[in-house]
Amino acid sequence: MAAVRVLRTWSQNAGRLICVRYLQTCSNVHVLKPKYVCFFGYPSFEYSHPHQLLKTTAVLQGQIVQFKLSDIGEGIREVTIKEWYVKEGDTVSQFDSICEVQSDKASVTITSRYDGVIKKLYYNLDDIAYVGKPLVDIETEALKDSEEDVVETPAVSHDEHTHQEIKGQKTLATPAVRRLAMENNIKLSEVVGSGKDGRILKEDILNYLEKQTGAILPPSPKAEIVPPPPTPKDRTIPLPISKPPVFTGKDKTEPIKGFHKAMVKTMTMALKIPHFGYCDEVDLTELVKLREELKPIAFARGIKLSFMPFFLKAASLGLLQFPILNASVDENCQNITYKASHNIGIAMDTEQGLIVPNVKNVQIRSIFEIAAELNRLQKLGSAGQLSTTDLSGGTFTLSNIGSIGGTYAKPVILPPEVAIGALGSIKALPRFNQKGEVYKAQIMNVSWSADHRIIDGATMSRFSNLWKSYLENPAFMLLDLK
Repeated sequence: MAAVRVLRTWSQNAGRLICVRYLQTCSNVHVLKPKYVCFFGYPSFEYSHPHQLLKTTAVLQGQIVQFKLSDIGEGIREVTIKEWYVKEGDTVSQFDSICEVQSDKASVTITSRYDGVIKKLYYNLDDIAYVGKPLVDIETEALKDSEEDVVETPAVSHDEHTHQEIKGQKTLATPAVRRLAMENNIKLSEVVGSGKDGRILKEDILNYLEKQTGAILPPSPKAEIVPPPPTPKDRTIPLPISKPPVFTGKDKTEPIKGFHKAMVKTMTMALKIPHFGYCDEVDLTELVKLREELKPIAFARGIKLSFMPFFLKAASLGLLQFPILNASVDENCQNITYKASHNIGIAMDTEQGLIVPNVKNVQIRSIFEIAAELNRLQKLGSAGQLSTTDLSGGTFTLSNIGSIGGTYAKPVILPPEVAIGALGSIKALPRFNQKGEVYKAQIMNVSWSADHRIIDGATMSRFSNLWKSYLENPAFMLLDLK
């Protein structure tokens, strides 16, 4: 008679001890059909499904890992949660997007460093998250080779769609594209990207959706304007009864955060700088003609050509002659650092607030290269996806406030920079030429502010005159281009 051994397998799960008894003979493995399973601390329940004892790899409960918000850089210690891409119970892989956060300088997408299941979200939307504190809890996958006999149970299928990643290869897509794919239940791993390095674009998702379903997103319906019915002349119109207006609105208080919080910090520092103002007008008649000639060529290259590339290039040529305007000072104004690169910032109005990305190394870029970089910054700025690199390292700033309206301004210097210019709107005005004849001129006003601790009025005036000469006679720029 074969010897019989009674083995017990114990599993600790949330304080409950599960004991499964089974028999194993020395010569073979039996199929058991136990009727009851005993949970210590809980009543026994009937377990009627047959189970087979197999010698296999046991899947153990994974380890709960606190995924902490890592250092984003630039001295950022806190961020605002703008959007969650996962929820509790979702399965994530490495490099999957977890959430989008916004600091006082840029919006950043946080990606997972682990494979596992989201167990807990520590913050709600618009909450403040701190660097070094837990962001989510992730149950990581843990496999352990075991020679124990375990109960085979049906696998649980996860049909819920999450962000996809090809094994060992990161799927390149912006958060907006990932969100569009998730809303239409499309796996990114099945979409072929047409962007750079295989990046999946919005058009790729729409084309994939059209091929799968044949559906084309309809345009938004326009509201039909119905004219009011004519009023008969002989009809008496009763006078409305006058009632005092009743206003039931309430004041609302909310914390200052995001880019507005950065503005508070920067402008508070700017108040310590004694500003010197200087204004002038620029005749852009010749530049307007030149731009009209170059616009079709730029469009053929896929570039939208505005006046800003000319303004930036002219400023860079002027900074070569007046490098003190491309400098910075320390907090106590004891040392001046002359910047080698011309990283010219452009004040940009967005839904998130005022941001100032900058075009790096304008001194070595052509007009078309500057235009292409401006197109990229404007596209990312409108989507709120500018990186910290795009928003940091500026050495000189131009504000195109005239695109919204206005003629003159009093721009505020962005520390540690020492100068800034504000460009007014371009208007057609009558002017006299050298012969005393009146002609239609395209006039733009410019307003400069400089740090009067290290920049005097004569320096600012000479720089402005040189910048103005390049724009009024665009051919002059060819003489100084390198």
